Amino acid sequence: MNKKAQLPLQTMNLVVGFMVWVILSSLLSFITEDIQITAQEAAWVTAVPVILGSLLRIPMGYLTNLFGARVLFMISFLVLLFPVYFISVADSLADLLIGGLFLGIGGAVFSVGVTSLPKYYEKERHGFVNGIYGAGNIGTAITAFAAPVIAGKFGWSFTVQLYMGLLGIFILANFFFGDKKEVKVNTPLLKQIKSVYRNEKLWLFSLFYFITFGSFVAFTVYLPNFLVDHFGLDQVDAGLRTAGFIALTTFLRPVGGWLADRFQSLIILMYVFAGFTVAALLLSFAPSIGLYTVGCLTIAIGGGIGNGVIFKLVPMYFQKQAGIANGIVAAMGGLGGFFPPLILTSLYSLTGHYAIGFMALSQIALASLVIVIWMYYHDKLALSDQVLKNTPLGMMVTDNKGKIITVNPAFTKLTGYTQKETIGNNPNMLSSNKHTNEFYDKMWERLDKEGFWQGEIWNKRKNGEYFLEWLTINAIKDESGEVMRYAGVFSEISEK
Repeated sequence: MNKKAQLPLQTMNLVVGFMVWVILSSLLSFITEDIQITAQEAAWVTAVPVILGSLLRIPMGYLTNLFGARVLFMISFLVLLFPVYFISVADSLADLLIGGLFLGIGGAVFSVGVTSLPKYYEKERHGFVNGIYGAGNIGTAITAFAAPVIAGKFGWSFTVQLYMGLLGIFILANFFFGDKKEVKVNTPLLKQIKSVYRNEKLWLFSLFYFITFGSFVAFTVYLPNFLVDHFGLDQVDAGLRTAGFIALTTFLRPVGGWLADRFQSLIILMYVFAGFTVAALLLSFAPSIGLYTVGCLTIAIGGGIGNGVIFKLVPMYFQKQAGIANGIVAAMGGLGGFFPPLILTSLYSLTGHYAIGFMALSQIALASLVIVIWMYYHDKLALSDQVLKNTPLGMMVTDNKGKIITVNPAFTKLTGYTQKETIGNNPNMLSSNKHTNEFYDKMWERLDKEGFWQGEIWNKRKNGEYFLEWLTINAIKDESGEVMRYAGVFSEISEK
């Protein structure tokens, strides 16, 4: 029962952590009525919680493997009590920045669940499980919608203090229902970092999450005030629209994980970044509220699905270093939410519009699309290369003129010819002279007509020894039907 409780418990922990994480951005329009700050300072106040929320994710993943999710969640929520209270009595910009910095712990707890929960499920379900857990970012929507409503009736200071009670409840919930016997992994941090930092896929996944989750965080922080200032919406309406954006992204996160469990993850990411490219381009033209909504919803859909897919990919490629790899990728996603609001605000103060910022997002998304396409075909080639190297069957590939392009280790073992001796030669170097010209003419006639030949054939090894093989030859054609390559696969059947 205790193990079954971990997914709902840890998901609710993330809900609470994210609710606390975005207190300032959700209530800033109320706070600025009492604490006078500029637009640039307001951007810093909303962005600062993202700093610690991002950077702490790296050690959080490692510490979860060391001490377990129960301990990490309890300590995180205990520590959060202090900045929440500090913000509730703030009366200056400095107070907001200091308190906001430590609110970042609420965002950092994300790394705890994605490291802990896969221990309880088979790897075929990791995408969906991490997607369910990631749906805990609905906490940002709850705060974005509910906090302004409560603040409108009781004031922002009282609203912030309510979160202290919520944190207290979940400290107790983790104490009683958290798994005390979670499997621990004690691998030195530096050793884990050294084992992953040279792998380019770690940094590519970090880039992808920088865009998908970063956009989610950035829009969560940026939308409430933008909708009030730019379109003249009231605070509650802006909060409701922001909550809708968050809810859609959150709902689609487990959908993205589910899709990644069943289909090719990289193909799904191609659609995600194509959508980001078009949507950001649309937003760069500062459209009406209707078209702006379409652009934002497209970002929400792509972000939700993309977030789910990426945390299916990370444990697939980094099974033994999941804690540190999850932490690094999650940290980059958090930082993806830190920079855009600051950049957008700075650009707006310089140019009077946000076009350049959204255009930059469009171009980064386009570059990511190209990278994902490259990764997809690179993985297919890598898989083909592994098959070529590890199969016990001899394999030979020639061009359409019959010149040998490549052979595999099994070919060398069966024939005695090295790759260097073989490449550039003609397959007739193996000829045993036991077959007539008519035999070979029929072989090529069938290859030309059907693109396929299979049968027994005698060949000769480098040492002059004859051997009988079962040979299959396929003609590999391009889209126009022209033969590009011939691939031969054979096994020795002399004893049979």
